[in-house]
Amino acid sequence: MNKDTEIDMKEVELNELDPEKQPMTGDGQAAGGEKNGSVKLKVPEDEVTFTGLSKEELMKVAGTPGWVRTRWVLLVLFWLGWVGMLAGAIVIIVQAPRCKPIPEMNWWNEGPLYQISDLKAFSDGLAGVEAKLEEVNQLKVKGLVLGPLHTVQADQIHTLELQAIDPDQGKEEALVALLEKAHKKGISVVLDLTPNYMGTAAWFSSGDIGDVMEKVKAAAEHWLNLGVDGIKISDVTVAANSTEWSKLQAVVHSEDTKKRVLMGVVENLPAASVSQIANTTGVDLVLSDLLHRKNGGVERIEAMDTLHSQQRNLGWGLGATQKDQLAKLAKTPSLIRLYQLLLFTMPGTPVFTYGDEIGLQAGQGEKYPKMVWDVEKEPVEGEAVDQAAEAERKERVAIRKWFKSLSDLRGKERSLLHGDYYPLYSSPSSLSFLRVWDQSERYITAVNWGNATETLKLSLAPTEGVELPTTAKVKLSAGTNSTADETVNLEDITLGPGQAILLQFPFTG
Repeated sequence: MNKDTEIDMKEVELNELDPEKQPMTGDGQAAGGEKNGSVKLKVPEDEVTFTGLSKEELMKVAGTPGWVRTRWVLLVLFWLGWVGMLAGAIVIIVQAPRCKPIPEMNWWNEGPLYQISDLKAFSDGLAGVEAKLEEVNQLKVKGLVLGPLHTVQADQIHTLELQAIDPDQGKEEALVALLEKAHKKGISVVLDLTPNYMGTAAWFSSGDIGDVMEKVKAAAEHWLNLGVDGIKISDVTVAANSTEWSKLQAVVHSEDTKKRVLMGVVENLPAASVSQIANTTGVDLVLSDLLHRKNGGVERIEAMDTLHSQQRNLGWGLGATQKDQLAKLAKTPSLIRLYQLLLFTMPGTPVFTYGDEIGLQAGQGEKYPKMVWDVEKEPVEGEAVDQAAEAERKERVAIRKWFKSLSDLRGKERSLLHGDYYPLYSSPSSLSFLRVWDQSERYITAVNWGNATETLKLSLAPTEGVELPTTAKVKLSAGTNSTADETVNLEDITLGPGQAILLQFPFTG
């Protein structure tokens, strides 16, 4: 065998041992003489790789006139765009309607006040009130008005002890515990220091006023130092004419981290006189009997017309000046709901007496009815049920739910909390008014406490920035067939006896 033959044989052996040409499956060879599964790769002889421009080349190109002009154009466009956006933002800010400044609000303007005149009837004295604070807190009340708690015999000035708590109502330690727990829940506490609260005249006789005022001032200082948040007195017109009045004001309004309220009650005075007292006496909150005494819608609208500008110094109640339950005058469930709606939406602070949230009524000859608790507790299945009592329980649950929804709404909506007031309609047995605040939702209250169906023709006097729309949506409704969010035509609102409705429409700018 010659040398060339040996070389050929070695190439055959190498080809047979080349793993890339071994068959992947089977033993046969593929077409073309290649074994099955062998792969041929063709590697180009000249491969070109893009490496970009070098730094020197880039610098050379960047300095050409064309690129210089392009960069300047882009820079100018950027700054023109930035300045244009800035100018547009300024125009939007300048042309946007300015927000109306929020008026100064005190804690007694932010929610209802809840009077507990007889703590024993409410829940077994001061300790019982503390135990029921969570239930009271669910009503979103901002303040409790307690008492009077002091000891005195009717018309006997020598028995007056303004710094001694009646043992039937509790002890001073219980009051301190109540104050601490109430403050943790954001509830303020006011004490009623009306001296002769069981007698014929709140301040005894006219000749006693000076000595009595001195005692009231000393008692106020004592209880305020203990943590009480304000003082309430009845027949404030008599007290304000005393030479000692300014001293009581100084005690209540002394510098403190939390503002304290001087609350006064007036009765049998016209709206103009109530306004004058609010302006001249230094009383922070005046509670009048106007709503109780004025039974006509025209008279009630006139009272609101006179007093709405002083709403942060005005308290409204139905029976509250006499510490009576609302149900004493609103004798049906529908009227109870109606007056709750009216009080929560009028311009001023609503003042309720304990039990108003469930429609509690005093029995025959009963001044302070015993509070009813556990109205949510349903009868045990299988036990005999008094149908009348069960119907009354369900009605109380419904009234309480209505009360809570109104209290919650008032606390959230600026128009109801401190908004402007505009009369829309009044008749002997019905009325309607509008509450508006700047760019907030607007509300219309319409009520009919009469015995006949009435159509309320709403009209708004020309007012800059405020207009009535043609329709509004139902927010809350008592006794009507209207449902929440239903659209109502404002040109024709018809309410049956004891019906009330709260309508809502948006600010449109």
